[in-house]
Amino acid sequence: MLFCIEIAGTLFGLLCVVLVIRRSIWCWPVGLVQVMLFIIIFYNAKLYSDLLLHVIYVGMQIYGWYYWLKHGGEQADGALVVESMSLRQLTAWIAATAAGTLLLGYLMQRWTDAAVPYGDAFTTVASLVAQFLLARKFLENWLFWIVVDVVAIGIYYYKNLQPTTVLYTVFLILAVIGYVSWRRRMSQQQIVQECMV
Repeated sequence: MLFCIEIAGTLFGLLCVVLVIRRSIWCWPVGLVQVMLFIIIFYNAKLYSDLLLHVIYVGMQIYGWYYWLKHGGEQADGALVVESMSLRQLTAWIAATAAGTLLLGYLMQRWTDAAVPYGDAFTTVASLVAQFLLARKFLENWLFWIVVDVVAIGIYYYKNLQPTTVLYTVFLILAVIGYVSWRRRMSQQQIVQECMV
């Protein structure tokens, strides 16, 4: 039964990322289903930081859905406007990720039987940052996802979660594609803006 839940979560996860790359608002309800399925998976695998992450993701999926509906900033072609952060903003998010990882990793190591406390903490904190940046349509969300996916692949392989390892390998490939696609979209937006001046 758990294996079937993992397969279903994997399929919903793949569909969700494809929809994000396409900047489709349907990524949020599809992602909500995926998140709920992975709550079950991570509870059983004793990956408590990932479990906590997916519980928080429920709220973040709803937030992202709301934000894209109300503040989507669609252009004439219906595609969402992509933005970029300043170097200062990016540095602040990286520092927050490092601090959050150290704190959560310490708490997980001290108070739980977490299998990989600091790696699990990193994927949790960095994923929260990436998810928030995604909801706000910042290009740099993909850079966070790329690093999260690399670390997650190692953790899930170590924990013998084969379908999830495969899923995050595909997520890694899709994150690179997403970054390239959103960067291209941002360049197109800049051309349109320059033509309008």
